[in-house]
Amino acid sequence: MASDALKSRRRQDYKFQLEYRTRWSDNDMYHHLNNSIYYFLFDSVVNTYLIQHCSLHPPTSPQIGLVVHSHCDYFAPIEFPAVVDLALRVNKLGKSSVTYEIGVFERGQDEVKAVGEFVHVFVDRDGRRPRKEGMGAVLKRGFERIAMDHAKL
Repeated sequence: MASDALKSRRRQDYKFQLEYRTRWSDNDMYHHLNNSIYYFLFDSVVNTYLIQHCSLHPPTSPQIGLVVHSHCDYFAPIEFPAVVDLALRVNKLGKSSVTYEIGVFERGQDEVKAVGEFVHVFVDRDGRRPRKEGMGAVLKRGFERIAMDHAKL
């Protein structure tokens, strides 16, 4: 996706949001959020959504999501202390896979600071292979609630 399109993201472009309060230890030596923290945040917002809205219980669910792709476009730094809003949507929903987009916004500012992409493939816990029928119906319904129309991508 073009960088300009991602830079123009606003909170209302996303259907689920989660607050995160930065910690002193989130900063790197340049006094801004370390790159690895963004991936921690992506994982947190996605898994919070899965648990709260898709009935997924990571330790015991028969299907689990394996991350097969992730990346992040950084537009402006965030530094401690800050409150960030992690905004989540589904850009693509397949039979066994889902592509999430995560916008990272600093509280009190309209401009997106970073936009990440995270792809899960849902597989059987034991065999680590996608099911013939794909992901479960409850998962799919949960994703459909935050899926974007292709016209809005």
